[in-house]
Amino acid sequence: MPDVAPLSARSVMLSLLLGSHPDRMSAAELVRAGEHFGIPAATARVALTRAVAAGDLRRADGEPGQSGRYVLGERLAARQRRQDEAVLDAETGWDGSWELAVVVVAGRTGAERAALRERLASYRLAELREGVWTRPANLRRPRGYAGEAVLSTFTATPDDDPADLATRLWDLGAWAEAGRALLGRFEQTTAPAPRLAVAAHIVRHLATDPLLPAALLPADWPAAAMRSTYAGYQDELRELALSAVSPA
Repeated sequence: MPDVAPLSARSVMLSLLLGSHPDRMSAAELVRAGEHFGIPAATARVALTRAVAAGDLRRADGEPGQSGRYVLGERLAARQRRQDEAVLDAETGWDGSWELAVVVVAGRTGAERAALRERLASYRLAELREGVWTRPANLRRPRGYAGEAVLSTFTATPDDDPADLATRLWDLGAWAEAGRALLGRFEQTTAPAPRLAVAAHIVRHLATDPLLPAALLPADWPAAAMRSTYAGYQDELRELALSAVSPA
């Protein structure tokens, strides 16, 4: 796989909160943690200011005793929840049924169509044909997309071989190859900044895992190993965050 570029200072700040799950961290704590990844203090403070301006972080100043502390903004907090839900959903069973969402309203704008596609993809549905989205019904998460007025939703069982259907909907071979390459790169990377960058790529790749039932997956599917690796790295980040809170 190609070289993984180091994260920007802003991405490092966000990754510290996304990956380590502290409730919140102060600017001083984030700056100290950032120094571990080679981010100068002044650069880290600028990155925090820009992250707040962009809505990626917010200050918790309105909460008692939380002056000067940062928490994830709404978009990234939702992303963190999806990451956490994916780990739980990966272990669920399956009765052979599939979720089906069909667009039944015409005349939508391009922006509306793009927003709906993004929403359905975030629920890990794939497009079988234009306006028809589906996936195995093996996830515990609620079907929040079912409230969309332009959709009609069903649970169905396909007549086709479900494994063949899955390979038509997702490029499972390419996903697995990229996942194994990321695992190999992570094992070979020890320097803090490059290691954080590879870990960020791992969690981004996991965000595109279709979370299929085991019966539909090819052999040696690397997702479980990737989750285990990233969970271990989260422990590293948590220890780093704690050391930033209570410096020696």
